[in-house]
Amino acid sequence: MVEGALVGCEVEGVRVVLEEASHAVDSSDMAFRICMANAIRDTMKQASPSILEPVMTVEVEVPAEFQGTVVAGLNKRMGMIQNSDMNEDGSGIRIVADVPLANMFGYSTELRSQTQGKGEFTMEYFKHVPVPRNVQEELMLKYKAEREAKAA
Repeated sequence: MVEGALVGCEVEGVRVVLEEASHAVDSSDMAFRICMANAIRDTMKQASPSILEPVMTVEVEVPAEFQGTVVAGLNKRMGMIQNSDMNEDGSGIRIVADVPLANMFGYSTELRSQTQGKGEFTMEYFKHVPVPRNVQEELMLKYKAEREAKAA
């Protein structure tokens, strides 16, 4: 499905199988497509769908004296620390965390200010996870308001 019921985003992970269909009066291809779309729409409302957000694996390299500040900053961004390793000479540390992409905006500036410009980070896509319920409700209300404004 191209447009989902919650916030209009693409729907993933849905499989529909039409095994048999016939109707003597109006059994056209378009009639079956409309029927299928209505059936999916009704089923989606009952299925308790959730909104997914991308989670990134973030790898941060900083001098050891900034470890506490950087870990606190990642935790503030809803990051889950996966690993923390010190390099051979003990001067630097490498922190690996999984952080929602939406919470990573502005992190480069924050990391530079926390580490006096000495910290570096990389991030890559890891997976999608459901957003928290309160965030989902906010997104749904915003989408509903936008649709009503567009219809008016």
